[in-house]
Amino acid sequence: MLLSKKGDQMYNQWLNVLKSSPLFKDIPESNLNAMLECLKPAKKEYQGREIVALNGSPFTGIGIVACGSVALTRETFSGNRIILEILGPKDIFGEMVAFSHNQTWPMTVIAHEDCCLFFLPAKKVLGNCSNICQAHSSLIMNVLNILSDKALLLSKTIEHLSARSIRGKLSSYLLEEFRQRGDGYFKLGLKRNELADYLGIPRPSLSREMANMKRDGFIDYDGLWVKINDVIQLEQILE
Repeated sequence: MLLSKKGDQMYNQWLNVLKSSPLFKDIPESNLNAMLECLKPAKKEYQGREIVALNGSPFTGIGIVACGSVALTRETFSGNRIILEILGPKDIFGEMVAFSHNQTWPMTVIAHEDCCLFFLPAKKVLGNCSNICQAHSSLIMNVLNILSDKALLLSKTIEHLSARSIRGKLSSYLLEEFRQRGDGYFKLGLKRNELADYLGIPRPSLSREMANMKRDGFIDYDGLWVKINDVIQLEQILE
């Protein structure tokens, strides 16, 4: 389904989500209306666990999550699936491919739950539109800013995975959550199995190590809520 004058009702339904996406930051709503008419993003709906895009399949455009959530995943040679990131409303994915000569999906995208997605054609995103040229320049700049932020996030993920032990990986992840939130008591953004996939740790090993860290007094937890008892102790694990 494409956005067009015939689809005004559907377009208005998702307008608040689309304009709050970092992809359209600082673009006035009046220009955004005209830009979407030019870009004509495809709207698609998926049920939970349904495959959105397979690793190596043809690239279909920059995705925007309008509702629900998707998981960006990678398969290992042993057949296990590792969750790289879970994205919710306003988040985007596939922006790195838009600037690449290799127009194939570099990961498998799966509907984490029932979701509605919009796909923006890469060629139109990178092209020029004579009617809204200033807004289009802002769009391209937003894509570049997002790419920079994703590169920094990737470096953090590599930092977690490079820790020598399971306790080190967990400590690195928890310390980063602490730095971002500025509070030693927070709710994990990932479920236990998702966190295990993200850190490349078997689920039983992760649960066992969290229990050991709680026993040793480093952390306390109840479900997804975690309390860091001593930040310095966690930092010393990484030394």
